[in-house]
Amino acid sequence: MNFSYERDLRSQGYKLVAGIDEAGRGPLAGPVVAAAVIFDFQEIPENLRPVTDSKKLTAKKREVLSDIILQQAAACGIGLCDHETIDRINILQASFLAMKKALGNLSQKPDLVLIDGHLPLPNYSSPQEPIINGDNLIFSIAAASILAKVARDRIMNEMHNKYPRYFFNKHKGYGTKLHLNALKLYGPCEIHRKSFRPVKQILS
Repeated sequence: MNFSYERDLRSQGYKLVAGIDEAGRGPLAGPVVAAAVIFDFQEIPENLRPVTDSKKLTAKKREVLSDIILQQAAACGIGLCDHETIDRINILQASFLAMKKALGNLSQKPDLVLIDGHLPLPNYSSPQEPIINGDNLIFSIAAASILAKVARDRIMNEMHNKYPRYFFNKHKGYGTKLHLNALKLYGPCEIHRKSFRPVKQILS
C-alpha cells in the first residue's frame, strides 16, 4: 500500500484528504464505531508502512499502529452509535451517523472524504468518494479502519468487565459459537442489538 492516491488528489487541489471507515456493523452487541483520519505527509513514514486493512493485522499490531497513527496524523476523529441507536434507525444509517460524528470530531475540515464501500454519505455537503475495498487499497482508509477497530475492541473489553458471562473480550460481540451459547443460556444483556435476528429470536 502506498500514498499515491492521496498525493494525486492533492495535485488536483484537495489539500486535506480524509479516509474514513467503520468497525462493528456485523456484531450482535455493542456500538458501531467509525474513524476519520487526515495525513499531511508526502511519503508514508517507515513506522506506518505496515498499515493495511485492520482485519489482516493481529490485535497487538493494530494497537501499536493505532498509537502511531494518532501521533503522526494531521487530524483524527472517532464517532460511535450505540446499540439503542442501531435498533432505532438500523445498522446502515447508524454507520453513516457514526462516520458523520467522526468527521465532525476532526480538528480540520477535509476538502475530500474517501469512504470505504460503495455508498456515499447521505446528506453530507462536502466532496466525497466511496471506494469499494478501500481499506485494502487506500492508505488513509486503512489507517481509519485500524483506529475504528482498536477503539471498538477497547469498548468491548470494557463491556466484558461489566457483563463477563458473555465473553465480549474474546469475540467483541460477533456471533461466534461462544457468544451464541451464552446468549441462549442467559438471554440478551443491556448492550445486545434487539433488532438483529439471533437476538430477536431469543427475545421472541
